[in-house]
This record gives sequence, C-alpha cells and structure tokens, in this order.
Amino acid sequence: MTYKADRIGSARRGENPTVLRRLHTSFAAIGDVQFLPGYCVLLLDDPGVEQFSELPKARRLAFLADMDTLAEAVELACRKQDPAFRRLNLEILGNAEHFVHAHVWPRYAWEPADMIARPVWAYPRGRWHDPQHALGSEHKQMREAIMAELDAVLGRDHS
Repeated sequence: MTYKADRIGSARRGENPTVLRRLHTSFAAIGDVQFLPGYCVLLLDDPGVEQFSELPKARRLAFLADMDTLAEAVELACRKQDPAFRRLNLEILGNAEHFVHAHVWPRYAWEPADMIARPVWAYPRGRWHDPQHALGSEHKQMREAIMAELDAVLGRDHS
C-alpha cells in the first residue's frame, strides 16, 4: 500500500514521505502538487474522524492551533524563498477525502491575472496532474525551509 492510499496511517507508521513534522494533533505534510510552491496539508492524526465537528471542542481548537503553526511556518518560508509571495489561503474542506485535513496554500504575485483573486481550486485540472508540478527533489529547498520554520515556530511556542 502506498502512502497515498493511507496518508494518516502511513504518517503514524513513519512511512509517509510527505510528512514534515508531527504536531500536537496532526501531521504537517508538503503537498503532492507544488504548482504553488510551499503548498502543505495538515492531517489530523486520527483516520477514523471524518468530520471536524466530530471532534470534542478542545481537540478542534488544538487542530486549529496546529493549522496556525503550519500556516505561520509556510508563510515565513515562502516569503524568504520568493519575494513575490503575497498571502496564504487556509481551507478545511472535507468533500473528497473522508478524514480531517486542512490545506495551506501560498499565493504569489506571479500567478496568472485571472487566478489572483480566485480560489486555488479554480486552477485548470491539468495543473493538478502535470508531472512538472508533482512533488519531487527540486522541492527539497522549500521543504527544508518549511521544516526549519516549523521548528522555529514550535520553539517560540514552547518558550
């Protein structure tokens, strides 16, 4: 079984190569597609929970705190890696995958003009499946930058 068929189970077993760090309630992972460099996903560490509302309030807030940690790290890394970084889009959707997860999308000034103000999901489907945008070794620097920022943010949070 590949990690894509069992993202959370493979993360828990240490077999998911996209995982950047274990956080309090979740795993921070770099996205499978990188047409917007730095795209990350936050995976709740319990694959049996299908909806955010199923979590007790304290666990929902802890997941949102993890989302904040990942978002801060992605923003800091992307600002340093690309001066055209503009902002982040944060999403908890849950329509296609039946496990709790959140998307952290960096947005850039170099994006096509017709996409700047639109949600990432409006990008043409080809973008999502084009091998040139697949996560690969060329994303090592961004991956390392996000991990370093995660470590820094987590260090500040514990101080």
